[in-house]
Amino acid sequence: MRHESLNIEIEKPEENLVYKRGYSALVFFILLTCDILIINISFATTHLFFSETANVINAPFLSLLLVANLAWIVLVSSLNIYAVARVSTWESIIWNIFKSTIVHLLVMWLYMSVLGNYAFFDSFFLKVYSLFIALIFAWRIAFIHFTKQYMASNFNYKKVIIVGANEETASIYKYLLSNKTHRYSVDAIFGENIEGIDNSDVSTKFISEDNLYNYLSREKSDEIYCALPLSEHKKIRELMSFAENNLIRFRYVPDFKALLYRKVDVEFYGNIPILSTRREPLENIGNRFQKRIFDLAFSSLALLFLIPFVFPIVAIMIKLSSKGPIFFKQKRNGRNNVLFDCYKFRTMRLNENSDKTQATLHDPRVTKVGSFLRKSNLDELPQFLNVWIGNMSVVGPRPHMLKHTEDYKLIIDKFMVRHFAKPGITGWAQVNGLRGLTETSQKMIKRVRYDIWYIENWTMQLDIKIIFLTVFNMVKGEKNAF
Repeated sequence: MRHESLNIEIEKPEENLVYKRGYSALVFFILLTCDILIINISFATTHLFFSETANVINAPFLSLLLVANLAWIVLVSSLNIYAVARVSTWESIIWNIFKSTIVHLLVMWLYMSVLGNYAFFDSFFLKVYSLFIALIFAWRIAFIHFTKQYMASNFNYKKVIIVGANEETASIYKYLLSNKTHRYSVDAIFGENIEGIDNSDVSTKFISEDNLYNYLSREKSDEIYCALPLSEHKKIRELMSFAENNLIRFRYVPDFKALLYRKVDVEFYGNIPILSTRREPLENIGNRFQKRIFDLAFSSLALLFLIPFVFPIVAIMIKLSSKGPIFFKQKRNGRNNVLFDCYKFRTMRLNENSDKTQATLHDPRVTKVGSFLRKSNLDELPQFLNVWIGNMSVVGPRPHMLKHTEDYKLIIDKFMVRHFAKPGITGWAQVNGLRGLTETSQKMIKRVRYDIWYIENWTMQLDIKIIFLTVFNMVKGEKNAF
């Protein structure tokens, strides 16, 4: 059973994309937030301890603080001082701090000149900027230290292989080894006579392409960079399918005209075009950070309300309905196929098939209380604990039983792509009528399509929309809820 092919759309790559995505977005957010905090600390400390109007937060001071904040935001955006390449060396950091501080000081001088308050400027600003420079230097030193620790950690480590030899093979090999955002280990190159790479000078193994699948079955790889010629498009598609069905991210280098059978995403590593077989907004560390903050906030509020009010009532109802524990715990496949314990309120009588068979309409295993909990979605409430812990998200592809994952990945192409994202309490498939029993492969194929669409088109606005639709469906009632 296979997916139908999708029409492809090529997204136009942005200029300097390597600096506008992922890691650099998070760097910009962290640096700007902390710099603004330092500006406010410098102004407030000086005002409260060294000015003639100490301990008085008045309108002129608040206006001054507002201008100082806005000026800094405009300044760093226009000067682009938070670009990843510019926050990694001492020379660039010293120059950035000097340049931005001088320009900011001039802006504030012009502002105070318009107000005609020269005396205030002379005594006050000298103390403000002395404190500001000291604090911002200390902060940048701490940031560099943290960044180096992160770069050296296994959280930032990726094992990759390169398949094939063309004009860009040597370029992408050298780029991966010199990349400062991630630690890449190029474990093997499958090809011979690669111009620009001296076999005797590198630790990377050079292996015949005939041994590619034997190698992949033995060794763990995170990414495959494929540089096979387009005349071998059948081999490329076969490798692409193998990678996705084994949770290995696939990149093609660089020409992809023979593969235009679906929507793809193009990124540029330096001047080297890289093709990803699917766009994944949540691979952007800034997007994941934003989604995680939302998950923590939403699940914390939900648990604060549920634990003292809803949980005790539901617990008593479950205990009175049948023998057994209040909570039902089951292993599920999470992000990157990592197993986790998924929590629910128990809705069935104790039985041996709970890990193998889905609930059906009028299922004798389901208690009367359990039926109510399932129809109202209340049985899923303990999964906010999973969200708070971090192995689930509020919105994402629903996690399946282990047996279903093992069965469906063999008959449904790209079924495992669902596991590139964290599973969710609710999802795009569920709000589009694909909740509950999947008694046929066709229903599961449709659910997988919706899940993959969600992974490829994620936005924070989409998550909020799905949450509202979920609540609406709960109130309206769903025919597949049993």
